[in-house]
Amino acid sequence: MTNLKFAYWVPNVSGGLVVSKLPQRTGWDFESNKRYVQIAEEVGYDYALLQTRFFASYGAENQLEAITLASALASVTEKINLISAVHPGLWHPGVYAKMIATLDNISQGRAALNVVSGWFKQEFIGYGEPWLEHDERYRRSEEFIQVLKSMWTQEATTFKGDFYRINEAPLLPKPVNGRPPIFQGGNSKAARRMAAKYSDWYFMNGNTLEGFKEQIEDVKALAKAEGRENEIKFAANGFAIVRDTEEEAVQQLRDIVSHADTEAVEGFKQAVAEAGQSTKEKSGMWANSSFKDLVQYNDGFKTGLIGTGEQVAERIIALKEIGIDLVLTGHFHYEEDLRRFGEEVIPLVKEQEAVLTV
Repeated sequence: MTNLKFAYWVPNVSGGLVVSKLPQRTGWDFESNKRYVQIAEEVGYDYALLQTRFFASYGAENQLEAITLASALASVTEKINLISAVHPGLWHPGVYAKMIATLDNISQGRAALNVVSGWFKQEFIGYGEPWLEHDERYRRSEEFIQVLKSMWTQEATTFKGDFYRINEAPLLPKPVNGRPPIFQGGNSKAARRMAAKYSDWYFMNGNTLEGFKEQIEDVKALAKAEGRENEIKFAANGFAIVRDTEEEAVQQLRDIVSHADTEAVEGFKQAVAEAGQSTKEKSGMWANSSFKDLVQYNDGFKTGLIGTGEQVAERIIALKEIGIDLVLTGHFHYEEDLRRFGEEVIPLVKEQEAVLTV
């Protein structure tokens, strides 16, 4: 059993990681994110995940582009791995393969990417790109990944797909440590099939233990059918609120939800409902999310990382025991909460992991 990895959401969009008007000490600008990534590296985080957003949604008026910011953060860090989120359809895979290879060289092997097939229609049509049916968006992502892999590993790439054509395209320099890891999210059958066939990591929205187990077992079975049962790992999203007492942590959650930006939450709910209706199952990743869940737009409250350091560490060990390999955290007051999680929770998890392996 391998040790758990830890990642944090980079707040490269304004408004933080919750859709709430409750004042929070979280900045979206470069100087703020420089401080956060250096703290995360210092206290034991393994990865930083940079969001991709181009148009304002769920209250996020300002956005810094992910891979550009990742390159800047690479220059002020030494160890932490940088996961840049990307939308196939807004980027060409050959160009993006070059960008990730460049970031990997700049960072000495710390580049990764998160392939996001897309739910926000306005970003695509706003830039004059076609808005594909749900499963077609995942088929495009599959081709996107195939091109990336080929360009990172082959002398020259030729690819003839339904979405991309590549003709004897070279790529030099290659990434420094072989192929960078590929993350993806999604909950639909199309997303799970894509993970099983092509991705290294499957990101899951916040959920209960039972909900996580169902997804893990399904994707593992699909991966086994592809001969990749040992090639896929699982990551879970959770919004962490660590306080001196459970009561303080729960009250912080209540305050966040009671001050929710209702208009923004409802707008997000409507957008993802429309996206979900285009799936074959007629329900999307947020189909069972309540208003409270949507205040943290990746269902992070559901995961239960709310309480004292000891309680949160115990919850994370429970996640590990059902097959989760990485925990992705969001925070409220980023500077202090990120540090507190790293100093109080991560060491406790590592201590309990040591006991599990004895």
